[in-house]
Amino acid sequence: MNQPATPLSDSDLAEALLPATIRAGAAILDVRSRTLEVEHKSDASPVTEADRAAEVIILAELARLAPGIPVVAEEAVAAGDLPTVDGAFLLVDPLDGTKEFISGGSDFTVNIGLIRDNQPVMGIVYTPVTGTMYVGIAGDGAWMGRMVDGAVVDRKPIVVRTCGDDTKVDVVASKSHRTPETDDYINRYPVGDLVSAGSSLKFCLVAEGKADLYPRMGTTMQWDTAAGDAVLRAAGGQVVSLDGTPFPYGPNGEAGAAAFRNEWFIAAGAMALKT
Repeated sequence: MNQPATPLSDSDLAEALLPATIRAGAAILDVRSRTLEVEHKSDASPVTEADRAAEVIILAELARLAPGIPVVAEEAVAAGDLPTVDGAFLLVDPLDGTKEFISGGSDFTVNIGLIRDNQPVMGIVYTPVTGTMYVGIAGDGAWMGRMVDGAVVDRKPIVVRTCGDDTKVDVVASKSHRTPETDDYINRYPVGDLVSAGSSLKFCLVAEGKADLYPRMGTTMQWDTAAGDAVLRAAGGQVVSLDGTPFPYGPNGEAGAAAFRNEWFIAAGAMALKT
């Protein structure tokens, strides 16, 4: 009788998922090379064939590599497929930054995150246009590399930078979803550069030391943030709720997809936060 496979470590799972992540990115770019049809979900957010094609690739690989772990995936949830979550689970956003994708921009990503004990412990963020890959593993650190001929090369560790109390803070903020509350929070700091970016790349810019602060006072879902959050924390950064406690993941008690709606949060490198 066949014995069940030995569960992969978080690091091994991330490594095993890289080829599927790259294939998902290729599927996204293939769709964009053709006539792009845009639909809208019940919450009015846009969705395309690319979102669905990428998710099919990722879900098939997760079913093979991690068959016992529930997967909360954006497009599956939109179709009514919401698994019961009471322990470790995976969050998948097959195309984060759909508005950027539709407009012809490059700030969109493929995101896979693993949650354990309500905290992100593994994250993969891939940018199909540039071929840039970010991976973070709790306790093991974070790295970035680039995709060449289907493989990830030029890997290098990434860490957040230190920002002192009197240092100007470089801030990264959403391209499409800035709110007055976000601007009010930013204004608490002496700001150096203020950079707009789409998708989970905002977390990654802080993780690799190109920015210090990413506040988000607006609606996000857990699949939007889990992977980038994991990369940032693994790089030595912090993601907290507005009261300064570690930003949580898991069902929040609401019904349906709203169970995975996020609180407002602050993401940052090595700096004192004004919460």
